[in-house]
Amino acid sequence: MKTRLPLRREQFHETPSTLLHNDYFHVELFRYPAGVEAVRISNQRGKVIVLPFYGQMVWDATFDGHSLTMGHSFKQPLPGSSIIDTYGCFAFHSGLLANGCPAPDDEHPLHGEMACARMDSAWIVLEQDRVSLEGETEYVKGFGHHYLASPAVRLHANAPRLQIEMNVTNLAGAPMPLQYMCHLNSAWLANGRFKQSIPQDAFKLRTSIPAHVKPTPQWTAYTDRLARDPQALQQLDQPEMCDPEIVFFADNLPQYGNEVQFELHAPEGYALMTRFDSRQFPHATRWLLHNHDQQVAAYVLPSTCRPEGFKAAQRAGTLIELASGEQRHFSVETGIL
Repeated sequence: MKTRLPLRREQFHETPSTLLHNDYFHVELFRYPAGVEAVRISNQRGKVIVLPFYGQMVWDATFDGHSLTMGHSFKQPLPGSSIIDTYGCFAFHSGLLANGCPAPDDEHPLHGEMACARMDSAWIVLEQDRVSLEGETEYVKGFGHHYLASPAVRLHANAPRLQIEMNVTNLAGAPMPLQYMCHLNSAWLANGRFKQSIPQDAFKLRTSIPAHVKPTPQWTAYTDRLARDPQALQQLDQPEMCDPEIVFFADNLPQYGNEVQFELHAPEGYALMTRFDSRQFPHATRWLLHNHDQQVAAYVLPSTCRPEGFKAAQRAGTLIELASGEQRHFSVETGIL
């Protein structure tokens, strides 16, 4: 049996209020001082904070006392039209018409229009052993694309993980392009080690340099070495070398099986994990950045293509074309191993 509880913006105040509480879950509603609505969902193992009307970002996630979220400079989520206006969340939806870093010949915003989308509606679904936050936003332009995006965040009872889902339906009469990445901004675990179900040599260093990356001599020498030997970076023991960012790509994931799993093991004995279906996400990105303002070890970013912009995906043949009325479903499980 399912119980659905609609959410309205006027329910959210700076003082948190309990929406539901039982032996397995506690759901609270509150509003940040900057005005952004938030839902805190807790189970026996941890909690997540989701922004129901703001792209349905997962602002923060903590399980078994370990934060999953990148280090950042934001005290709270801030209203904005681009993800860089509020770059402190654990996860956001990158896409859907275009994603990644726009190249000089691209016209789309960084990581696309969905990241900070204003959601039309949101609701909580309570089941016997699961709580979900779901929502919808309809994108429509005159003489342009028209789609329905339906994201969801799900927590099971007594599990140190969450599920992040996205459904996209093309409502237009013409085909629409689709690029999607579940952008997981994972915590930097000092001296953490990478492990995954695909071969280590599947990851190749990004050799192109986006406009926002300003190389230093030290960084250039280090990345030249990584280009020759990508396996040289298997442990987070040189944070100074990850400023500016270092990015790896793994392509054609279905060749390694339908389900793939990626892990980041901390010396303290726990590990972060992410698993997904390679048929939904045939590409993976590893993004590492460590400086005064941001500390992130995105050990895997599941995606439908490389995050190098719309035109790059078009040239590579990895741009999805969604027929009129067609729907695509994406699902990622992430948390503590």
